[in-house]
Amino acid sequence: MNYKQKVDNLFVVQKTLLTKKNLPKSESNGIYQRWIEPVVTNKHIPLVWRYDLNQATNPFLMERIGVNATLNSGAIYLDGKYLLVVRVEGNDRKSFFAVAQSDNGVDNFTFWQRPIVMPETDEPDTNVYDMRVVQHQDGYIYGLFCTERKDTSRPNDLSAAIAQCGIARTKDLVNWERLPDLITYSGQQRNVVLHPEFVDGQYALYTRPQDGFISVGGGGGIGWGLTKSMECAEIKDELIVDGKVYHTIKEIKNGQGPAPIKTSQGWLHLAHGVRNTAAGLRYVLYMFMTDLNKPWCVTHRPGGHFIAPEGAERVGDVSNVVFSNGWTVNQDNQVHIYYASSDTRMHVATTTLEQLIDYVLNTPEDGLRSAESVATINQLIDNNLANQGE
Repeated sequence: MNYKQKVDNLFVVQKTLLTKKNLPKSESNGIYQRWIEPVVTNKHIPLVWRYDLNQATNPFLMERIGVNATLNSGAIYLDGKYLLVVRVEGNDRKSFFAVAQSDNGVDNFTFWQRPIVMPETDEPDTNVYDMRVVQHQDGYIYGLFCTERKDTSRPNDLSAAIAQCGIARTKDLVNWERLPDLITYSGQQRNVVLHPEFVDGQYALYTRPQDGFISVGGGGGIGWGLTKSMECAEIKDELIVDGKVYHTIKEIKNGQGPAPIKTSQGWLHLAHGVRNTAAGLRYVLYMFMTDLNKPWCVTHRPGGHFIAPEGAERVGDVSNVVFSNGWTVNQDNQVHIYYASSDTRMHVATTTLEQLIDYVLNTPEDGLRSAESVATINQLIDNNLANQGE
């Protein structure tokens, strides 16, 4: 096979992947539908981003720039297209953002021509990742993401880092205006999400205050705060909306996923919860609902996890993890939930607003004790027996 044939073969193999039809899994829990294939993997990354296709400078046709993972993607339904703002992690461990597009939201995702060029602040980012994309009432599309920098107070500790919330806005997902990082007074910040509407004439944000880069310490939980401006965003007071709870799926830490979805019943929230196990931290997704007029007040808390890693999803760079920071609602009230598995690849689960509202309103809360779990099951058994007798 000559050089041109080798190059052509690379494109044929990738086209086969990019045009492969995705199918729903045969089983469903009635809440959502999982799909067989991941929707975005490192193999979806354009070949021209990874290969020097010039025989004179790359005679062995080596992959020059490797991509380790495609994960934790923001999502937006825009002009009839499903767009993911993907966290692309190179083999060098640096992450960046790139937009992948699909017509139906479940397959055939292709990346735009170039990755996003994200402007920097006066203090350059070492790493940026996990963008939440929000179409705000003010007319802008905002991207809130984690910006990571070296903790210079500990120069000899090469793993010591500081995480804060980076902020950028755009109209087209191509040209981004970088704004100053969010200012808070609660240590480090990760998983910060912009509420899509003004609250009392101010911008509202869901935060996740924590003591350190990895550990939340004595803090944590999903917070809530207001700022008068996004151009110089500052939250002086944080209220914990949804806190950590002993012996639950969120006993170590928890954080808001994407921005909540507005419904007639209240705001639907998707979040991640973390607990410790003998095999390490386990990340799952869970849901709750807040009051329509007071988005900081929780009204319904379905017990247990909503999505947990299954099968091959449990294996990857950081195993036994699912994480979501993006979902979309289309004109037919169909919901596409985009989640990463094991910090490696992106998946989709599909459902409807009607199903999610039913799930949140009618799933029993966690009783926090084994006896309460049994009592809840027995109540369901009694109801079913009574119905059978009618």
